Amino acid sequence: MHGSDGIARGGRNPRRGLAPEDLDWTLLTHGSLALDTAEGWLNAQERPVRVLPDMPPSRPTRRRRVERRAARQQRRARQLALLVLLAVVFVVSLLLTAFGGSASSQTTRSLAGLSVVPSSARQTRPYPEIVAVRAGVRLQLPVAQSQVTAIGYHASDDGSLVLAPAGHQRNEGLLQRVVHAIFGGGGGQPGWYQLGGGKTSALDVGAPVGATVYAPVDGTVVAITPYVVAGRRYGSEVDIQPQNAPSLVVTLTQLKVDPSLTVGSTVVSGARKLGTVVNLALVEHQSLARYTNDAGNHVTVEIRPAASLSLS
Repeated sequence: MHGSDGIARGGRNPRRGLAPEDLDWTLLTHGSLALDTAEGWLNAQERPVRVLPDMPPSRPTRRRRVERRAARQQRRARQLALLVLLAVVFVVSLLLTAFGGSASSQTTRSLAGLSVVPSSARQTRPYPEIVAVRAGVRLQLPVAQSQVTAIGYHASDDGSLVLAPAGHQRNEGLLQRVVHAIFGGGGGQPGWYQLGGGKTSALDVGAPVGATVYAPVDGTVVAITPYVVAGRRYGSEVDIQPQNAPSLVVTLTQLKVDPSLTVGSTVVSGARKLGTVVNLALVEHQSLARYTNDAGNHVTVEIRPAASLSLS
């Protein structure tokens, strides 16, 4: 009865299905709106979006800067090392150039010390070689090259004129050697030594006692006088008037005069014998001995004005 009452109350048969008016159309409407809303959202997502370019991360940028800085530092370090190496090579080459002559000079002195050999094996006359120049006067080496032990210059207080040495100074200072090594000059032969400070007004040509001394210039003998040291005579002093410079006098001391030489004799450089070297080391120390293998005996050559000869 309840069932028929229900049917009667509702007026519908559940077995009969739903009529169109029984549907809740609001649900369909809401779903449709929801679908439209979803489709609109999707459409909005499909619209082109302007994407800003990515900003480079700061950490890689700093890394690249550090790497570039490290590369620059390494490059500078390599350049500095190369410059230091070149400077070291340059300095070493200069030092070798500056001091390399010491061994050769010692060898030269050693060879010169062997000059005291039998006369049959010795050079008898000097080959033409200019050792000094003054006012047109060219002084030739007065002793045979094979007998020369060393050549030196020192100052003189007897009115002698300053000479311009030929060749190169063997004992020049480091600064002079560096300058000559860089800019040239200071070379040639013969090698000579500065004996103490002062000027180069007196030329000492070292040679063994008894070595023959020849005229250093062409000219005429104008005076022969005793050479006295400590009240004793040690050889003679020979004055020669140069043929091409009559206003000057070339003086040689510390030699035993050849008997055939007299005042008025005409002499020829390297050919006319003037005498032999005396042993002056018996009475005074010879500065030239520092650079020779013997007592440093020598003949001294100076140039003075002719007027000083007449006044003396």
